[in-house]
Amino acid sequence: MSLSELTDQRPVKRPLRRPLKSTAALGKKRRTQAERSREMRTRILDAAVTVLRRKGYAQFRTADVAKAAGVSRGAQLHHFATKEKLVYATMEHMFHNVLETSRGRARALRKGQDPLERVVADAREFFFSDSFFVALDIGTSITDARVRRKHMVMVRGARLPAEQAWLQALVASGVPERVADDVLWLTLGLVRGLAVRMLWQNEPAHFDRLLALWRGIVGSYIEQSR
Repeated sequence: MSLSELTDQRPVKRPLRRPLKSTAALGKKRRTQAERSREMRTRILDAAVTVLRRKGYAQFRTADVAKAAGVSRGAQLHHFATKEKLVYATMEHMFHNVLETSRGRARALRKGQDPLERVVADAREFFFSDSFFVALDIGTSITDARVRRKHMVMVRGARLPAEQAWLQALVASGVPERVADDVLWLTLGLVRGLAVRMLWQNEPAHFDRLLALWRGIVGSYIEQSR
């Protein structure tokens, strides 16, 4: 090829590459390491709740949790090095959510609303929930006294503030404090007992009828005590 032929060749035109848009340009905020870590923990804990409810504490295996969460065993062990730590963190995770829900409902009570009806509804949602049955199973399955005490302290720390919030709501609605305390204890005991009975006799319609009867009885008692 001659020099003239070489110089006559025109450069091949290449398509221009568009610059990649940054995360900020796309309007998406890059997650921080701390956020990713929290999301991973929550994912593992939610999976642990599912496994505990399905298999029970006696058959609980951390490998099953990793599989249910869709994470590697190494990732799980990074956050929860032992079965005991995973189970305890799962209990904390469940009861923290329940506590915040109950407190929010008690604070949202407005004048003219039936506080007892809302106490019963909140108690029923908790005692008939996975959280309660998982806690019940763990509490009756753990043989190590130290571990059992640790779990009971955590449960009391999560449930008693919720009960205190409902006690304050009842008092704020005009129920004498002593009466409110007695009514709350009896109501929670009744709902908890029906929840346990559900393990061998699940009759929701019957439970509804009994709780409606209880509200009527207690309602009359409260009116007489004002």
